[in-house]
Amino acid sequence: MRRLVQIVLLLALLAPGVAAAVTPDEMLKDPALETRARALSREIRCMVCQNQSIDSSEAPLAHDLRVLVRQRLVAGDSDQQVLDYLVARYGEFVLLKPPLELHTLLLWGAPPAVLLAGLIGLLLMARRRRPTLEPQNLTPEEQKKLATLVGPGPD
Repeated sequence: MRRLVQIVLLLALLAPGVAAAVTPDEMLKDPALETRARALSREIRCMVCQNQSIDSSEAPLAHDLRVLVRQRLVAGDSDQQVLDYLVARYGEFVLLKPPLELHTLLLWGAPPAVLLAGLIGLLLMARRRRPTLEPQNLTPEEQKKLATLVGPGPD
């Protein structure tokens, strides 16, 4: 049992945690609005960190965007209106998961295409490297050389 507890604690320490950078002064008094703001913040890219949401980024711009999201929600905007406002202001790059549309097709299609090309390349390389299993006959010259190297066989 002690061993199991140690393993669980080790895994908990190794598991990546998402640290929320939201400060108490940013939080809204209305829990429903705060929940919506946090959900939206997880969908919006930090323009400084780029691969991090504004919910977990400590960059000053992320703070400003979190405050802006909350202001828009308090003003009565729907979640989609907040996202539309940010996209109009910063472009679709501000979304961590941009919508699948014609102009974002390359963004969504490139990773699977690269993976598929890599798999095809590996298969082709594996086919070329297959050793031939057929025994090859030695030429008379190779047989003589082998006989001199090995010596006479047991009779």
